Amino acid sequence: MPFYRSVGEIPAKRHTLAGPADQPHAEELMGLNGFSSSSALLYHRRSPSALVSIESADDPRTTDRQCARPDHPLVPRHLRTGDLPAGTDLVTGRHVLLANRDVTVAVARADTTSPLHRTALGDELTFVQSGRVRLETTFGSLDVASGDYVVVPTATTHRWVIDEGIVETFVIEARGGHIAPPRKYLGPYGQFLEGAPYCERDLRGPTEPLLVDGHDVEVLVRSAGGLSRHVHRDHPFDVVGWDGGLWPYALSIHDFEPIVGLIHQPPPVHQTFEGPGFVICSFVPRYFDFHPQAVKVPYHHANVDSDEVLFYSAGNFMSRAGSGIGVGSISYHPAGFVHGPQPGSRERSEGVDRTEEVAVMLDTFQPLGVTDVARSISDADYAWSWSR
Repeated sequence: MPFYRSVGEIPAKRHTLAGPADQPHAEELMGLNGFSSSSALLYHRRSPSALVSIESADDPRTTDRQCARPDHPLVPRHLRTGDLPAGTDLVTGRHVLLANRDVTVAVARADTTSPLHRTALGDELTFVQSGRVRLETTFGSLDVASGDYVVVPTATTHRWVIDEGIVETFVIEARGGHIAPPRKYLGPYGQFLEGAPYCERDLRGPTEPLLVDGHDVEVLVRSAGGLSRHVHRDHPFDVVGWDGGLWPYALSIHDFEPIVGLIHQPPPVHQTFEGPGFVICSFVPRYFDFHPQAVKVPYHHANVDSDEVLFYSAGNFMSRAGSGIGVGSISYHPAGFVHGPQPGSRERSEGVDRTEEVAVMLDTFQPLGVTDVARSISDADYAWSWSR
């Protein structure tokens, strides 16, 4: 994270005794890159290391349907996520669609609170497509809703609490690193620059501790080998205070400030986050290009180093009109395929001064594999939609 935050009770000096004299608090230092980068110092009422049992857990990702395989023959795809069944919760109910060594792309639709969970692989970014949900973590809780990005740091114990209704999410999981604001938006000391399309005021983090009592508490832990079930002697949500520059946070896509220009701007102006081997961009309502002869829809393009994934959240997707893509759709345009606006899109854009679309884009720098789940919801006619 780019700035310091302090929540709850912490001592004046780090790594000194804190809490009651007869039962001092236990420190937990969470640190990135071997404690040479951002960190957080959490104060537990009891040892966070006290386990009473460990066992392997069933992992739906080991099934053939959720294993990603090379996209051969190379096919651009329209994935109809609405055709997927609802899952039980937002963790175990995720449907993996695309993956490579750097990132996993999944969706989930659920109405049940998730189990406690943490991943040792990398940060997780969840985009809330619809509904309201509360993220509970060792750092505290966050109420989030439709349009929110939620970034959960690696190894953060958390759960998604659904009180009512159905919540739909689009999930990007880093597999070996961290998701952060682009470095180009930050000054040498981590402050957002004036030209950045969002800033510290737009980021929401926990504001108070979340204290839960309990014993023999199960936590699902994801590692490179799959899922394990750790049973903690005491509830992990026993942190009375913490501080540092590493914490879970939310950013509404509606607080992203789009950069516009006289002519069509390239995708990097929409960049919102970066991770190891990928970038994430936000497309939000904005004024169209205002040169009198500007072509207002994206030109045909071949991003030769990237596979492109677009999750369509809301609005009217003018450049995809006639392709069958709508709210909840995902388009997958692999490197090696030249893609651009659907036939008739340029003509329909004439005389229009703004776009109302909301979409999340993921560009990866290694080829993505496609799961059988994704293949099962692929529109068989999408690849030919430019020929109509």
